[in-house]
Amino acid sequence: MEQKTGHIDWYIMIPVAGLMLFSIAFVYSASAYVSSLKFGSAESLFLNHSTKVVIGLILIIIFAKIDYHFWFRHSKKILLLTVIPLFLVFFIGEDYGKGALRWIDLKIFNFQPSELAKWALILHIATLLTQKQKNIKTFQEGMLPVLIWTFVVVVMIALQPNFSNAFIIFLISMFMLFIGNSNLLHLGSIAFISFVGAALYAVSAQYRLQRIYSYIGRLIDDSVRTSEASSFQATQAIIAFGNGGVFGVGPGKSQQSHLFLPESYGDYIFSIIGEEYGFFGVAAILLVFIFIFWRGMIIARNAPDNYGYFLAIGIIVTLAIYVFVNTGVNAGILPATGVPLPLISYGGTAVFFYSMAIGILLNVSAQAGVYPHEE
Repeated sequence: MEQKTGHIDWYIMIPVAGLMLFSIAFVYSASAYVSSLKFGSAESLFLNHSTKVVIGLILIIIFAKIDYHFWFRHSKKILLLTVIPLFLVFFIGEDYGKGALRWIDLKIFNFQPSELAKWALILHIATLLTQKQKNIKTFQEGMLPVLIWTFVVVVMIALQPNFSNAFIIFLISMFMLFIGNSNLLHLGSIAFISFVGAALYAVSAQYRLQRIYSYIGRLIDDSVRTSEASSFQATQAIIAFGNGGVFGVGPGKSQQSHLFLPESYGDYIFSIIGEEYGFFGVAAILLVFIFIFWRGMIIARNAPDNYGYFLAIGIIVTLAIYVFVNTGVNAGILPATGVPLPLISYGGTAVFFYSMAIGILLNVSAQAGVYPHEE
């Protein structure tokens, strides 16, 4: 099928660009107080994030022009290259006070190897599922190659340690195997063994165990929120939503961002949006994400080949899971994970790679012929 390079799926581009541009205002409001204390300027973090958003929008357009079959031909080489920074992070990684070596300082911005590895793995799983469709029901030829690559990436990320991201990436891999028509008995067996292993790993460190205790305690008794130090973030996030009520306190008027809520412009920016814009604000954000998911599924369904289908599914599922986890943590229904809100949270590596992924999705759409006037 001839690629329609001039086509942009505005049903994806407009809501994605809208979230990214609005994130500039959200980040400024959530970071101004902290930025002024740390850097002597309320605009420092705001300008940094604004620059990354602009670069991200450019990356969307660039990657939308690249034939998505390019990733089919080169996904293995790309994934192999990601192993290098995943390995290097143990030696030259930076610890920014979170007790984990997850970033490499590139001077211009902090590079998070796990973000590259996540998307490289998705690209290659889509390739393997396409190549192995005739033997996908067999374990050795159909499922094992995907499991080997998933195991390598997940283990290296878990050892940083970054258990939450490792676990989510594993879930994405399992979901893609399910969509790829893998043997359900094999898939269920691997999922069970992996979940047992993940549970043992989760309780092997005191801080992870404390998070679990605090989470269970909050579910059983609401008063635990104020008695456990590890549940401080969850407490402050709930307070932020409570302050916001239905209509919010107004843009720039958040109190929780004044050092009450750690990571107010990162992992917990959704709570600040709830405080400033209220129920209607967070509902609007969630509706935009749901619209993007819906459109992404239409693109996947109409993809011209299996690779386009698996690729689109992988991108949309990844976006959906990370949105669900972040908003669930902010709302107190999931334990703290340290996962940012896609397209909105302050960041560098995540902004860039989500932008690249959206660009790839747009290219699948261009070749699928999924146009607004055809719906």
